[in-house]
Amino acid sequence: MKTSPDLSKLTGLEQLNLAFNQGQKRAPIGDTMDFDLVSAEEGKVVFEGVPAAGHLNPIGTVHGGYAATLLDSALGCSVHSVLEAGERYTTIDLNVKYIRAMMPGMGKVICTGHVVHKGRRMATAEARLVDENGKLYAHGSTTCMVMSD
Repeated sequence: MKTSPDLSKLTGLEQLNLAFNQGQKRAPIGDTMDFDLVSAEEGKVVFEGVPAAGHLNPIGTVHGGYAATLLDSALGCSVHSVLEAGERYTTIDLNVKYIRAMMPGMGKVICTGHVVHKGRRMATAEARLVDENGKLYAHGSTTCMVMSD
């Protein structure tokens, strides 16, 4: 029987790559919102999704929560990618700026998050949500608390 690795002994990037390489590119929220982690490197991650009719709000545009969730995932995972073995994090704040509405049928959106700073107890990151042509739809930032075992 194959045993699972002790995740506490792996760096954050090793944890992300383990999930990515095992084909587990989606956490349950990715299934709910239909988006995937497509790449992870130290300090940077990329998610992709396709806004659809199931993401609409009552006025017929894609709900802002879709963009916020993509941004939150990219921001958090970018911080996760710089954690040392035995470290974990939690979000302190999430800031989202909406630039324009997303519509179903618009095609793929790409959300890239990168770490701005990682210290012993605090990390910050920024992310941008764009369409396939690079048009900006939203951007955001986060502050995360870094904790050690």
